[in-house]
Amino acid sequence: MGSDDGPFPRMDPLHWRRRSSLLKPALIILTFLTGCVILYMYADAGIVQGGASPGEYVEVPKTASGMYVDRKVPTLEIAKTVDEEKVLQSCQSHAADSTMIVLVTGAGGFVGYHTSMALHERGTSVLGLDNFNDYYPPTLKRDRQLNLMEAGVHVVDGDLNDQSVLEVIFSVCQFTHVLHLAAQAGVRYAVKNPGAYVHSNVAGFVTLMEVIRAQPSVPVVVFASSSSVYGTNKKTPFSEDDRTDNPASLYAATKKADEMLAHTYNNIYSISMTALRFFTVYGPYGRPDMAYFSFANNIMLDKPIKIFQGPGGIELGRDFTFISDIVAGAIAALDKAAPTGKGAPFKIYNLGNTHPVNVTAFVNTIEHHLGKKAIKKYVPMPATGDVLFTHADVSKAQRELGYTPTTSLSEGIRQFVEWYKVYYKDGQHKEQQEYVPA
Repeated sequence: MGSDDGPFPRMDPLHWRRRSSLLKPALIILTFLTGCVILYMYADAGIVQGGASPGEYVEVPKTASGMYVDRKVPTLEIAKTVDEEKVLQSCQSHAADSTMIVLVTGAGGFVGYHTSMALHERGTSVLGLDNFNDYYPPTLKRDRQLNLMEAGVHVVDGDLNDQSVLEVIFSVCQFTHVLHLAAQAGVRYAVKNPGAYVHSNVAGFVTLMEVIRAQPSVPVVVFASSSSVYGTNKKTPFSEDDRTDNPASLYAATKKADEMLAHTYNNIYSISMTALRFFTVYGPYGRPDMAYFSFANNIMLDKPIKIFQGPGGIELGRDFTFISDIVAGAIAALDKAAPTGKGAPFKIYNLGNTHPVNVTAFVNTIEHHLGKKAIKKYVPMPATGDVLFTHADVSKAQRELGYTPTTSLSEGIRQFVEWYKVYYKDGQHKEQQEYVPA
């Protein structure tokens, strides 16, 4: 070191260039890791209805008065007690008739309830799991649970992120298949409570997959994705080969994240994975936050219904798919799935009706079967991530699963209205009819 160098050595300019060339990627990696840590901490904090940390507050959907109310939500009980005897009975309910044992997550939900019931009725052993959160009135979920219980299907009251609950039920039941339907649903609510979607749809998916991959005999996994992943796709009908990297909503982004995570678990652990992209499911025991359900409620209560319009007054169009067709597709996916192991595939299928209709035509059909006219109010579509049009190409599902939707819109709405009139007869379940989706 020369005297002109001072206390520090003089670096060669080329050396400095080499060091500086490493700076940018290092900063990018550091930023990415920091974001992941923050996201994980946010998800792990349990900011979700039915699963908040003690003292945590979240925004809940509007009340009947249209006001938002901040209140404490039920706390997720870690290591919640599991009735192992009931779990075992449910898993062995059809052991003599079928070698298939299915865990259905989200069994208290709309699609989970109907699929669990159909599997049980055909002779498949089923165990359900649901956290029964209050995104919409949980009394409807509890009624679904009661129906399943009376049929002989036990539904464990637990959250996907409670790994201890998952480990207990997997230790009791040797599941051959997992039908993962649990999720925080709803496109519009995602802008109000994004943490709920990260918690349930992303963190919950990873927690479940980590338990699954650790099993001595790893089950096949079929899970619910969504037509929302097609986002701003302009090509119709939507095909599984279309690009899905332009989500229009946070909900869609979490569902696309699930598909990417599934691909990763398939690649690393050779788990047989199948994603089902559902297209606007409707029917009896449906979700009160869905448009058709909200329309029926408002028509019966003599309240105006909002019909969203896009730019230039364009009406929204949806590929409305009846629940029994979705159930048939989901069960076919379970039956046709290749076993887990070397070379196990990752499959994606659209499950839709293939006959999209605009919302006004849909409302007209509801009016016809209710025997009552709606007070229609056309309003601009809010910037919450809804897309203008959906249309399923189901040729792959037809070819590989034998999937053929058979229920017309008129017949599907007729069945929904028939159930609706009985379920809400004489003012029963008033809190559900007065529920206003967020």
